[in-house]
Amino acid sequence: MKAEKIILGIDPGTNVMGYGVIRATGNKAELVVMGIIDMRREKDPYLRLGRIFERVTGIIDEFLPDEMAIEAPFFGKNVQSMLKLGRAQGVAIAAAIHHDVPIHEYAPLKIKMAITGNGGASKEQVAGMLQRLLKINDADMPKFMDATDAVGAAYCHFMQLGRPETEHHYRSWKDLVNKNKGKVSSL
Repeated sequence: MKAEKIILGIDPGTNVMGYGVIRATGNKAELVVMGIIDMRREKDPYLRLGRIFERVTGIIDEFLPDEMAIEAPFFGKNVQSMLKLGRAQGVAIAAAIHHDVPIHEYAPLKIKMAITGNGGASKEQVAGMLQRLLKINDADMPKFMDATDAVGAAYCHFMQLGRPETEHHYRSWKDLVNKNKGKVSSL
């Protein structure tokens, strides 16, 4: 991993799309920006897709990310919703490809596991852990969880980049704590 890496995280959506940018320096990460692309006022689904491309392109132009991490759509029961979400994700990916930004896709379960250690964590739990990890003030926490979900995708990717080869293998968080007494403190 180079000395500094900018990672753009995207939480795809057709009404509200979250984005977050983190700066990774060595084994530390800091939040640069997070927000949403709000498309609820636009009724035409194709113009919404155009807005996604335009805004993601603008974010890429402004922050010049080295890589993009995007949350993979989960499989739902509503096929139409899945198709719409897939289109939104595809347009965000196309914007990254257009700028030669490498793309990494993470399942929601993987992101939740990376951030909280619990694949069943709620959006609020993920947001709370990111707030602690990235030292985000309460006043700076967004109204929409889509923004923190996007930061979660970026932070998950950051954690994957820094995975050192190790001879230690852990079966769970509890196992890690038990094998590293004195090195691990509780929050």
